[in-house]
Amino acid sequence: MLRKIRLTLAIVFFTLITLLFLDFTGSIHAWFGWMAKIQFLPALLALNVGVVVELIVLTLLLGRVYCSVICPLGVMQDMVAWFSKKRKKNRYTYSPALSWLRYGVLAAFGIAMLAGVGSLAALLAPYSSYGRIASNLFAPVYQWGNNLLAYFAERADSYAFYETTVWIKSMPTFIIALVTLIVLIVLAWRGGRTYCNTICPVGTLLGVLAKYSWLKPVIDTDKCVNCNLCARNCKASCIDIKSHQIDYSRCVACMDCIDKCHKGAISYTHKTSSQPISRKEPVNNAQSPVQSASKGEAEGVGRRTFLTATALAATTAVLKAQEMKVDGGLATIIDKKKPQRQTPIVPPGAQGLNNFAQHCTACQLCVSVCPNEVLRPSTGLLTLMQPEMSYERGYCRPECAKCAEVCPTDAIHLISLADKSAIQIGHAVWIKKNCIPLTDGVECGNCARHCPTDAISMVLSDASNPESVKIPVIDTERCIGCGACENLCPARPFSAIYVEGHERHRII
Repeated sequence: MLRKIRLTLAIVFFTLITLLFLDFTGSIHAWFGWMAKIQFLPALLALNVGVVVELIVLTLLLGRVYCSVICPLGVMQDMVAWFSKKRKKNRYTYSPALSWLRYGVLAAFGIAMLAGVGSLAALLAPYSSYGRIASNLFAPVYQWGNNLLAYFAERADSYAFYETTVWIKSMPTFIIALVTLIVLIVLAWRGGRTYCNTICPVGTLLGVLAKYSWLKPVIDTDKCVNCNLCARNCKASCIDIKSHQIDYSRCVACMDCIDKCHKGAISYTHKTSSQPISRKEPVNNAQSPVQSASKGEAEGVGRRTFLTATALAATTAVLKAQEMKVDGGLATIIDKKKPQRQTPIVPPGAQGLNNFAQHCTACQLCVSVCPNEVLRPSTGLLTLMQPEMSYERGYCRPECAKCAEVCPTDAIHLISLADKSAIQIGHAVWIKKNCIPLTDGVECGNCARHCPTDAISMVLSDASNPESVKIPVIDTERCIGCGACENLCPARPFSAIYVEGHERHRII
């Protein structure tokens, strides 16, 4: 029963946390955004003392249930291990703890956090690693599926779905996410929770507390017959059946050992208890669904082949439609290119570059929900994978605060929309050689028309000639750096006006 409860809760947490990264509408965050905020590192960086204390108390009472239920990266490894177990059962063996590696990684993680090297800390943090995997690898598949449904729905005169743009926001972050996923799959396939018990700093830290947990799996030496089933099914490789000892710093309280013991020799209880909880012999029917699926597989080959061909054809049509970026059907629109900014831009509420870098875990949650496609992972060495703003695809709209609403670490502090419009995160810079009134001799003024703070005015390019074209003049004291001018400038491939970031934000 304990194992079933643990599995049910783990599946619920994993599914809902994954949906937080897949849901580009941001609607799921209103209900389940708290699941991101109770992750250990985000709660620690947000100085959410209540959550941190609760997780510590939970570990001291029940062991590392955080790793087996709440942490999405841990649950994902359990899923990989479950599939590998179908190929070879009873495949684990006890292995001594690599304490030097565990505590060495934890020390490096702590030093990186204190030194403000967010890229290294983000690379090791389990929640952040899973967030990058979900947003960079799982989300595009989810969005392609959504676009396919939107394609069919539109032809059925239904608008229950709408298309969204699928694009790689940062190639370095995409590669890091892919490599991380491959490494985790290999480790979990071969050794279960190897990553959690050798590399993960959160697992090591909670493991120190789990040694003193009140409830833990306990071996009754009088009932144990040394069949070794518990050790051969322990994905943490922490059960030494020869000495009847369990390394509780590595035990993730998955309850698999209890489920596999046919003699009731392992119970989840207080170690000093003289009467462990009795268990009924488990009935293993895990192969039945697989056998049923294999029977139905042969019957459905023809049907799946037809559906697959239909789906591929529809997907091809959707992709071709998205490639037709034309202006009135007459000319192809050239994509904008990112300008070379001396100072990166971070969202309102971040207070500045230093504060943002120290609190951000690069989980990509804000990048996933940004409706204007402004946020994307940084390629800078010290801030690698942390989000920054760029305006090739959109601009930071005054009525939007999605990034602050979902940020689990408070790296982007949630502020009122009125305060957001008064925070200067950067200022616009005019590039004379790119401005269309001067290059093409035609009136434009697009930047001035769309500036929400009226920081741009159009003046005559030649004050002595009233017939001369007008060019923009920027009031940097009123500009808030929202990027509307840069995004809506018709000049290609580089805008005639772009935003330069500020290291420290200020209220104007």
